[in-house]
Amino acid sequence: MRIEHQRLHARHRGHETMHAWMVLILITAVVVAQLILVEWKKRHYRSYQRVSLLGMWIIPVLVSLRNHWWRFIIIWAIFTILTCIVVSRGLQKPISGRTPRLVYKWFYLIYMISYGLGVLGYVVVMLTLLGVNLMFRAQPQTWLDCGLMCLFYGLYYGVLGRDIAEIITDKMAATVGYYTPTGIPVRQLEPNVCAVCGNKILVQNNSEAIVEKTYKLACEHIFHEFCIRGWCIVGKKQTCPYCKEKVDLKRMFCNPWEKPHVFYGNFLDFIRYLVAWQPLIIAGVQFINYMLGLE
Repeated sequence: MRIEHQRLHARHRGHETMHAWMVLILITAVVVAQLILVEWKKRHYRSYQRVSLLGMWIIPVLVSLRNHWWRFIIIWAIFTILTCIVVSRGLQKPISGRTPRLVYKWFYLIYMISYGLGVLGYVVVMLTLLGVNLMFRAQPQTWLDCGLMCLFYGLYYGVLGRDIAEIITDKMAATVGYYTPTGIPVRQLEPNVCAVCGNKILVQNNSEAIVEKTYKLACEHIFHEFCIRGWCIVGKKQTCPYCKEKVDLKRMFCNPWEKPHVFYGNFLDFIRYLVAWQPLIIAGVQFINYMLGLE
């Protein structure tokens, strides 16, 4: 190993200027790409959203196929099949009254699993850095691999699930008729109807009735609590589904145990850049270095 290290230094002796150019190209590419992505997201959010989702879905599985990471490929295939089934139910017309809840339950389950895996991975990594693995006579590399794997799976499927949920939420709510991305809804909201799922808000006093919690926004519109939470957490919406008045998330998630979910959702939006766009930026930098003859 010492001889190989000396050969490496001999091969790259006198390349300091070349290496400095490579670092400068990398920094410039990252800054320019970030500016382009910010402007793209601001001006054409829908196309940015769909291209990001496609990159999130395709790039990791292509890398896994190249490196023969079969565990990820199997989990990805199971997630893709189940998600396609749920999404196909959400795109049906006319939409069933139970479909919005099915969609929200599925993506909320994905969100909670990703949240749990992310927390578990973080805890395992921190315990390894503190040396707790020595109490169990375990190698630190084993614990770190397990923790990083949990972190990756949690963050990746958390981002992917939220992006798919955001798109299907728009389509599904527009099909119900009480929501449109722009303009006036095609249906008028009745006082006893939830605009998210389109079902009546039934609160009856007999013992056989299903009494469900409701939530009233500042705009006085009432929804099923599960529906409006799914709309905000899973669908990443911060406006009323009917009148588009801004929702006060701090008021909605006043429980201290629920506030980390809001922070975690914002953190997942940042992870999208690392998974979908960072590999493309690095590949572009390597192509530029190759064209310029930099090693």
